[in-house]
Amino acid sequence: MKKSKCLAVIPARGGSKGLLHKNIRLLNLKPLINYTIEAALNSHYIDEVVVSTDSEEIARVAKSAGAEVPFIRPVELATDQAASIDVLKHAVLYYEQEENTSFEHIVLLQPTSPLRNAHDIDEAYQIFINNEGDSLQSITVSDTHPYLLREWTCGKLEPYLKEQADNLRRQDLSEMYILNGAIYIVKRDLLMIHNTMTGSNNYGYLMPQERSVDIDNELDLRWAEFLIQNSK
Repeated sequence: MKKSKCLAVIPARGGSKGLLHKNIRLLNLKPLINYTIEAALNSHYIDEVVVSTDSEEIARVAKSAGAEVPFIRPVELATDQAASIDVLKHAVLYYEQEENTSFEHIVLLQPTSPLRNAHDIDEAYQIFINNEGDSLQSITVSDTHPYLLREWTCGKLEPYLKEQADNLRRQDLSEMYILNGAIYIVKRDLLMIHNTMTGSNNYGYLMPQERSVDIDNELDLRWAEFLIQNSK
């Protein structure tokens, strides 16, 4: 079996309830998925860029942008309930069984993160490799601290965290981080054998908030377009 270093999988199913045809909606005159395909193709570390989709239209757009689309994703992996980990495993198995090619590292790049670029991918991969990690996720600074969260039940407002200091000031809170959904890296065996994308030697790659936009609705799309048009 031919062995390669790194496979990038871009999952892009056709159905989207929040934003119709989301993955190929135009963002600043370019299909949304193209931003992720171009970032992956321009990475110094990715050997193969594959789009996993159930849509012939998305497949056509992805091929035109330079990605490989060697299969159409099975129906059972194209539902709202389908897990990303199963989509990744399906892509890995395809290459191993049909292309006789195995990859040591798998990178998940969601097309809903169009402002993540090739530099981000390469920086994240270097952190992953240099620290001999078994997994990595991209993160960004969170605007909301757990101490500021509240539960609202029947009109009654209570702290989400039951044990917290009185008269807590925002400036006294430590900085918190959230997954931004842009980059996930995992070792092949952790994914395929242990059925997880988060290992015991897990690392993070910090991205600025302005490149951490996750497209879920029309407002997100307009905000990303504003950022693109005003970053030049």
